[in-house]
Amino acid sequence: MRGKVQILRTSLRFWKSDLTYCPGSWLPTCLPSSYVRFDIIRRILTRVFGCNIVMVMGITDVDDKIIRRAAEMNVSPASLASLYEEDFKQDMAALKVLPPTVYLRVTENIPQIISFIEGIIANGHAYPTAQGNVYFDLQSRGDRYGKLVGVVPSPVGEPAATDKRHAGDFALWKAARPQEVFWASPWGNGRPGWHIECSTLSSLLFGSQLDIHSGGVDLAFPHHENEIAQCEAFHRCPQWGNYFLHSGHLHVKGREEKMSKSLRNYITIKDFLKTFSPDVFRLFCMRSSYRSAIDYSDGTMLEAKHLLLGAAAFVGDARAYMKGQLVCGPVRDDVLWERLRHTKEAVKAALADDFDTPAAVDAVMELVHHGNRQLKAHAQEPSGPRSPAVFGSIVSYVEQFFETVGISLADRQSVAGDSSRATLHSVVDELVRFRLRVRQFALATGAATREARQQQLLDRQPLLEACDTLRRDLVAHGISIKDRSSTSTWELLDQRTEDRRPGS
Repeated sequence: MRGKVQILRTSLRFWKSDLTYCPGSWLPTCLPSSYVRFDIIRRILTRVFGCNIVMVMGITDVDDKIIRRAAEMNVSPASLASLYEEDFKQDMAALKVLPPTVYLRVTENIPQIISFIEGIIANGHAYPTAQGNVYFDLQSRGDRYGKLVGVVPSPVGEPAATDKRHAGDFALWKAARPQEVFWASPWGNGRPGWHIECSTLSSLLFGSQLDIHSGGVDLAFPHHENEIAQCEAFHRCPQWGNYFLHSGHLHVKGREEKMSKSLRNYITIKDFLKTFSPDVFRLFCMRSSYRSAIDYSDGTMLEAKHLLLGAAAFVGDARAYMKGQLVCGPVRDDVLWERLRHTKEAVKAALADDFDTPAAVDAVMELVHHGNRQLKAHAQEPSGPRSPAVFGSIVSYVEQFFETVGISLADRQSVAGDSSRATLHSVVDELVRFRLRVRQFALATGAATREARQQQLLDRQPLLEACDTLRRDLVAHGISIKDRSSTSTWELLDQRTEDRRPGS
């Protein structure tokens, strides 16, 4: 999707390339720039351009790797795939990636896949073999194969594939091998090929036309190219997909290879979130085009973190100025209003130009820079009038921009396990202990007579009410205090980390 974004209609059909589990060994999910980048694009289409996105993700829950790994672990392929799927969903939620409108699993749609293959055969673009395989006949496509890559690489035959008509033909249905999971079909027991899964599942929801298809650049050929061939052969349409968005890979800085489990050069999502917040990773992704490869390092992550902290600090200073808590010299309202207008136009133009997020971020940070220049603290009250309105508008726009792409400035980028979290625990510990001492004093009745004890409780009632008010107010900040008979405990109710995390 190069050039300006032209919204032809407000409801777009968005297919996210399928998720294949089980890379051959039990490893946590790698840090995925592709999913975050496309989540940002989805949010931009929805919240900036007003599109209603129907996004579907296919889940490959049976393939060679899953079958092999399940056999090694002595579990069923279905249970293993389900385990990986749930782990993936939790990791995506931790990165603030919106879930798709619907997930479609391969194993739940085998009859539909078989019917799709039958349609391609009937239209003259595929053939079954005596060994029970079904292949797509690439020669039937003529020169229409290769839309995405232009020049088609030399075909590489599949391992032990001896019943093809042509070396480049690819499998739609694979005959079952001994001790493999299989389904019955008109061609014998077997299971679907990888490429046919996406074509069938997307067609189930979107029919003969797809607006946007996304995936990593390595999927352009042969996976997406084969999807195009299958869908146009089945639907007999001249063009199935309108746009294919391919994201660049996440690289370890200083190396050319992508970050991946197979190369053992990866960082897991869970490990990453011990050091940086998901907001930092989002801004890191936005500082380069979604098409380009992106270098990962602690240095580049710290740069993104400092940019976010700078934006958050400006918002805090601007709010203090609006409240009269920050005394500044005369503010050039006209300059700031013009800068805000220019920023809004620049950001929208950048996002409409193939989702140019680096240019959009630069424009917003330039606005923050100009705002900071006007917030020069003075020791004495300025003689000119204050200008809270323009700063209110700028703060609202800056926060709205970051919220649009799923970034919150309010979190201050603290993460579980860092020093700020440890400090928070210590402060809450002290607060709860102090509240406990106040509460115990208010409840203690050392007077001899009943009337004297009642009078003490009445006199100390405001202290108990203050303790109760503090307990209720802290719930809004995700802290729950539990009063026991002789002590008080607390726990975090932070959904971004854990539902309930005990304190002291």
